[in-house]
Amino acid sequence: MRELTVAMVMTKDPITVTPETRFKDIAEILTKHSISAVPVVGADSVPLGVVSEADLAVKQEQPEPPSFFAQRQARQAWLKANAERAVDLMTVPVRAVEANESVSFAARELNRRGVRRLFVMDHGQLVGVVSRRDLLKVFLRSDEEIRADIEHEVFQRVLWADLTAITIAVNRGVATLTGHLDRRSEVELAGRLTTTIPGVVEVRNRLDCAWNDQPRN
Repeated sequence: MRELTVAMVMTKDPITVTPETRFKDIAEILTKHSISAVPVVGADSVPLGVVSEADLAVKQEQPEPPSFFAQRQARQAWLKANAERAVDLMTVPVRAVEANESVSFAARELNRRGVRRLFVMDHGQLVGVVSRRDLLKVFLRSDEEIRADIEHEVFQRVLWADLTAITIAVNRGVATLTGHLDRRSEVELAGRLTTTIPGVVEVRNRLDCAWNDQPRN
């Protein structure tokens, strides 16, 4: 089944800073472009880390100098609060995803890692950033685009169905399937595959079949 890739929905050419970019400059960049984080890249365009609003906000907390027995987290907070360059402010490692990964994979990674964005890599180079908002773009596809994909990807490419025997209707992302297929297993497969089409919000599978080929319990 064809699925949208991260490269198709990502924000291309993300704004970056160098390891030597100063604190105030980073704050101005985040504010000017209404973004919450910026990657720190080296001379070879490979991301070294990320500076986020949270990294900058530590300075406002004004943490006390850590004692000799202070935990690692307290020491890092104090160092960031007194840092002036991106290389000292950034968080590592960079949470990234490959450009050719599927949108569903990226969604799972965002959820699993509990982050708002993933930076997108292609052959070791930073090419974009994908956020939760970017992933929602799949639900902006038109009903006709979705219907055409269901017809081609599900009923022609996989099931080899007689298109004159079925009707595919899509209304605001809700796909309704009616008509007849040969076997019950094909009806169930059609429903499952339709849910994987980018932009489908819900599937109402009202297909009938001529033969119930499912084993009896």
